[in-house]
Amino acid sequence: MESDDPGGTGDASLSPVGVETRLWAYWKMSRPSQLLLVLVVYALGANVALATGATLDWLALAVGTGALLGVAASVHYANEYADYETDAVTDRTPFSGGSGALARTGLSRAVALRAGLGSLAVGGVVAAVGLLGGVLTPPAFASLAVIAVFGWQYSVGPLELAWRGWGELDNAVLGGLVLPGYGTAVLGGPVGFTLLVCLPLALLVFANLLATQWPDRRADASVGKRTLVTRLPAPRLRALYVAVVVSAFGSLLLLTRGPLPTLVAGASLLVVPLSVWGAAGYTEREVPFPSVAAMVALVAVQLLAWSLV
Repeated sequence: MESDDPGGTGDASLSPVGVETRLWAYWKMSRPSQLLLVLVVYALGANVALATGATLDWLALAVGTGALLGVAASVHYANEYADYETDAVTDRTPFSGGSGALARTGLSRAVALRAGLGSLAVGGVVAAVGLLGGVLTPPAFASLAVIAVFGWQYSVGPLELAWRGWGELDNAVLGGLVLPGYGTAVLGGPVGFTLLVCLPLALLVFANLLATQWPDRRADASVGKRTLVTRLPAPRLRALYVAVVVSAFGSLLLLTRGPLPTLVAGASLLVVPLSVWGAAGYTEREVPFPSVAAMVALVAVQLLAWSLV
């Protein structure tokens, strides 16, 4: 029976939970679909490195993948721990509201915290061994450390960025810039170049966060989680969303005149209709499918386009 809830939150499980149920909860809280997307963005960064002259190193990619999975899963577990209260009362969609695993199983939030610390330890050990063995580059190790620190600080203290209106920016920078930069760094590619050409992706990640947090606005506000969506009225949120989307594709066109290959830019423009759809109904729909689809589609088409450059 779970009774070891740190901080005396009083949300311990009231009945024994079987091993299969625990394993299911661990799996759901790791958010497998998001982990898959993390790996695709990681591959995008690696493809940028290869397109700019880096050498393919399967061992480095494998070590980088193992370290990343541990760290990324730990960030998801930390989010499940921090959002225990809001996830319990929100109206969950396929893209928002957390996994719901703790609420469905009755497990203590301490389960998520322990899983997060364990996953972080695994990822950290793999990264450290890779660094000391000369497989993982120092820039890659540093990038992963940034993901770990600010991924956790998105949810937990002392910063609790998502609770103070900075979570959207934090997540966009980590997922849209630092993560592909990590993929580039693993192969010894130009990280600065990747950060520049991935700016449109980071902006669409930001727009996606505005959309995915909209369904959680009432639940977040009820527990004091002050995201941008709870802070700003709907008209200002719509204006912000449109400005971010316009900036994303505006920066894409500007980058085409510089470092971004025409093939990548052209493929990226295929996503415009999805982004327009997302902007047209933002704050009027509770399921943020268009915004999520736009972000995922941009990652997919850019991954393919960079592999052809």
